[in-house]
Amino acid sequence: MNKSSKYFLGIDVGGTHVKIGRVKTDGEIVDFQKEITSQLRESSVGFNLAFLDVVGKYLKKYGDIDHVGIGLPGLTSKDRNTTLEIPAIKELNGFDLRTQLEKRYPGVVFHLENDANAAAAGEYYFGKEKTPDSFLFITLGTGIGSALILEGEVFKGVRGNAMEMGHMLSRNNTRLEVLVGRNGILSIIKRQMEKYPNELGRFANEELGMHLLVSCAGEGNKVALETFKEVGEILGEALVSTIRVLDVTDVYFGGGISAGLSYIQPSMEHTIHQYLSSYYVQALHIRRASLENNAGLLGAAALCFMD
Repeated sequence: MNKSSKYFLGIDVGGTHVKIGRVKTDGEIVDFQKEITSQLRESSVGFNLAFLDVVGKYLKKYGDIDHVGIGLPGLTSKDRNTTLEIPAIKELNGFDLRTQLEKRYPGVVFHLENDANAAAAGEYYFGKEKTPDSFLFITLGTGIGSALILEGEVFKGVRGNAMEMGHMLSRNNTRLEVLVGRNGILSIIKRQMEKYPNELGRFANEELGMHLLVSCAGEGNKVALETFKEVGEILGEALVSTIRVLDVTDVYFGGGISAGLSYIQPSMEHTIHQYLSSYYVQALHIRRASLENNAGLLGAAALCFMD
């Protein structure tokens, strides 16, 4: 990266919105915009070409950008040229995105990365507190994403797409993100409501969701606390295996559901301590990531440091 560059363009591609930000090298978001993903998909030229046009739109608008980071919700080739499997936007599957961007906008350097990897990079470069050079990063949201920063670099694995913890098989041979992604947690809430019908509180009348869950847990609601306890146990089991494989000592949680980490953590740590020896647990630090709602955008911008 040209260290004299003052601004990056961070682009966080999602199934609902494409978020775009002009970001200073210190992590300040000086301008934020978003495009509706469905409108790009419905474009007469198709999503891929419409997306290329959107990038050009903001390069022209800002005029002082020579590095662009793009976070994508899926798998990319190891050389980060081609988007391989993007479940939320299947039009991108097999598209040589970086090559096409470089052809259209010569002189601009483009960085492509899986969105969980990008979020981890964002925490590494822009987090409110200094991170270690190596850590595991887990996003808790609609699905479960994960990444490993190893000695200041994104760990890619043999073919470029390591660290898909959300697809680990867990209880009853079910994928982790099915169990404790957003829909999985909603299912746990419903089971706990059936188990404790006299402890429903606000769950009886309000729409089920993560904000309600966290709020009710803060009020001491038994349904909420038992839900988080089960989520923690499941995540703890997954972390036991992951920590054994990676021998990692620092774990950060991001994503919307991480707002409930303080309620998840007791049962999660109990499970970890139950199955791991003192070698692993004595140095283990688990904490919430600091970038919160800006993690995707700042993570995309942080990719511009990684060349």
